[in-house]
Amino acid sequence: MITDQPASDDKAARRAVTVFPVLVLVAGAAGLVSPGAFAGWTSSVPYLLGTVMFCMGLTMTPLDFRGVAKRPWAVAIGLVAHYVIMPGLGWLIAHLLGLPPQLAAGVILVGCAPSGTASNVVTFLARGDVALSVSVATVSTVLAPLVTPPLTLLLAGAYLPVDAGSMMTDILKTVLLPVLGGLLVRLVAGRLVDRVLGLMPWLSSLAVAAIVAAVVAGSAGAIKSAAVSVLIAVVLHNGFGLALGYGVGKATGLGRPASRALAFEVGMQNSGLAASLATAHFSPLAALPAAVFSVWHNISGALVAAWLSHRSRRSRPAPAAAGQALATATAEEA
Repeated sequence: MITDQPASDDKAARRAVTVFPVLVLVAGAAGLVSPGAFAGWTSSVPYLLGTVMFCMGLTMTPLDFRGVAKRPWAVAIGLVAHYVIMPGLGWLIAHLLGLPPQLAAGVILVGCAPSGTASNVVTFLARGDVALSVSVATVSTVLAPLVTPPLTLLLAGAYLPVDAGSMMTDILKTVLLPVLGGLLVRLVAGRLVDRVLGLMPWLSSLAVAAIVAAVVAGSAGAIKSAAVSVLIAVVLHNGFGLALGYGVGKATGLGRPASRALAFEVGMQNSGLAASLATAHFSPLAALPAAVFSVWHNISGALVAAWLSHRSRRSRPAPAAAGQALATATAEEA
């Protein structure tokens, strides 16, 4: 059964995608203006990311995985599109712009990251297929330890040395284990978790903002010379990702709502993970593209969603899975 979006859900989703980029912008500005205030925060980045992913696990339910079993073909298309388009675009953009090795590796690493959970909320706002969005985001996160390191090695290895084995271990520790831990807590203490579920997006937002502040502070001295090229790379990366993701959905005959979901699942990344990995395996400067992406993809996603929603509001009702989008919205990603 298909129903209209509840007004309260719509307002909550819009608030999430509005407040989060503002919070991250403020954190980035603070890191740039007063880098000394965040001295030593870099070592805390993996723990902050673990907090974000644990919150994501708390919002998950077995229904997220049942959706994969019901629509394996659509989910497979989304996963292949995500892990082919964004890594390839990252490499191509870094090459065409002639980015220095640290920034090139950072852009590529953003492309190799899994989907961010903010994509679920933006899909909801765009009146897209939320159930498909949740399924693709969930599976791409679970597969990240196996997919992200070899892709990074393949595409970024020409710019900087990449220890794929160590990177895989880090993703297991900071992404998969916290997600599984949160899911287990949800299964064991579901009623208690339901009482505090509304706090999860805000806790995640604060953690991601702290990651951005630490990343910006760590490379504050080099940001002025690199800011323009990084912004251009991020805008191109995200913009082409959104467009190509939508195109894949249309070309494979998945329909308009599913195509909208794939646009955001391809174009929006777990930039918190990319920032953490870049900081640990490359340098704070290499994490700068992830920090900028964290802000920009939420702004662009919200704008594109508003445009798509405006086009279809009168002619096409929203999917019934709207509540699930808000339940899984941990404001990542990053």
